[in-house]
Amino acid sequence: MQYTSDVDAARALQEAYSRLKTEISKVVIGQDEVVRLLLTAIFCQGHCLLVGVPGLAKTLLIQTLSSALDLNFNRIQFTPDLMPSDILGSETLDQERHFKFIQGPIFANIILADEINRTPPKTQSALLEAMQEYAVTIAGKKYPLEKPFFVLATQNPIEQEGTYPLPEAQLDRFMFNVKLDYPKYQSEVEIVKNTTSSSSQTISHVISGEEIKYFQTLVRKVPVTDNVVEYAVKLVHKTRPQTELASNEANQYLEWGAGPRASQFLVLGAKCNALFMGKYSPDIEDVQAVAIPILRHRVVRNFKAEAENVTVDDIIRKLL
Repeated sequence: MQYTSDVDAARALQEAYSRLKTEISKVVIGQDEVVRLLLTAIFCQGHCLLVGVPGLAKTLLIQTLSSALDLNFNRIQFTPDLMPSDILGSETLDQERHFKFIQGPIFANIILADEINRTPPKTQSALLEAMQEYAVTIAGKKYPLEKPFFVLATQNPIEQEGTYPLPEAQLDRFMFNVKLDYPKYQSEVEIVKNTTSSSSQTISHVISGEEIKYFQTLVRKVPVTDNVVEYAVKLVHKTRPQTELASNEANQYLEWGAGPRASQFLVLGAKCNALFMGKYSPDIEDVQAVAIPILRHRVVRNFKAEAENVTVDDIIRKLL
């Protein structure tokens, strides 16, 4: 995998993105926007939180994605009795009475943390170090995780009984909060036809782990003009109520605004989006293309917004 220049590599990434979309759409129908955001997160070394009602093919989507990316995939079903050691692994005594570390399911390239809000905070936080440091610590010893490493956590927005909402600090670790909607009528017709027949689609490997790591480095190399960086930072500042650059919407409807990590992700996401679209430098439209899923879980509405039924997405759209 040698490219003569970064421009050639950028073209290769755009081509890989196009092929990945084609492969995934063989199995997952009508979720183009979700696929774009998932691939953006992977190439930006970010993680995703996927919120949607049951039966919208969240697990199928991530399994298909891992097949097309030729990566190891593990699914962890989060339950109230799940312990941190069930995710990270634990030390056990072997026959010679020596301690031996048995790796947990976290040791894979792609992790599906299914219904992450069903498990207590102690177990949720076991993921934090892995997501941020790409390593886990067991009995004082650090074990690095193999890169690329990507966590896709899912949440069911309906059932709130017996759940433990993710704290803001943990939500901030996710690059995107992606909402999965019901499929459109025509898409659902196609889904039903495909899933009730005997034929099955095979997914081809499009890109290897080594290539993903190369493209992750490439995304960070993309040059950005000052006005795009300033637009991204100003957008984040507009969400912070009672501050110098706060917008009227923020002062009226928000309790808390987004932190500096949002500004970083806006610029990174814009770089990746630009490469997907065949551009060599992002513009303001690329920042806007990733803004809502980056900001929606980083701002907190106040009582007035809830009383007037003003959603977070409504507020962000006004800021854009």
